[in-house]
Amino acid sequence: MIIGDIHHPECAGLSPVLLEAVRLAVKAQPQQREPGRYELQGDDIYMNVMRFATQSAESKKAELHEKFIDIQILLQGEETIHCGVADSARECDTWHKEEDYQLCAAIADQQQVTMKPGMFAIFFPGEPHKPGVQGAASMEIKKAVIKVNRALLV
Repeated sequence: MIIGDIHHPECAGLSPVLLEAVRLAVKAQPQQREPGRYELQGDDIYMNVMRFATQSAESKKAELHEKFIDIQILLQGEETIHCGVADSARECDTWHKEEDYQLCAAIADQQQVTMKPGMFAIFFPGEPHKPGVQGAASMEIKKAVIKVNRALLV
């Protein structure tokens, strides 16, 4: 996992591909977009804009990806993301290969990050993450999730 600020993504030590993905997303002005999918570089880099209410950690499951890297950018509100290192996901369901995700009930040695507007968090394939967790109370958030094909990094 890597965290950073969209106003200074170069400070996060990102690879050129991930830095360009963040810059493409910012240039696309996700805060002005309606929820939906937006291509940034074909199917290799695209952005999902979403709006939803945060929920209790107990009501959510962690997710894993195999093919795509997630760059999660918070646009409005505040959310906590529970996360772990590679191979820390536990009690996992079946892989959904075509949609590139697996849900898991637990994360061993779980960590968390509190996201504020303008922050991004990057999760690599195999790193479990549970976004959309509420703080003291549930709130409506808006975020963009940039999906980057991991094959672009090799």
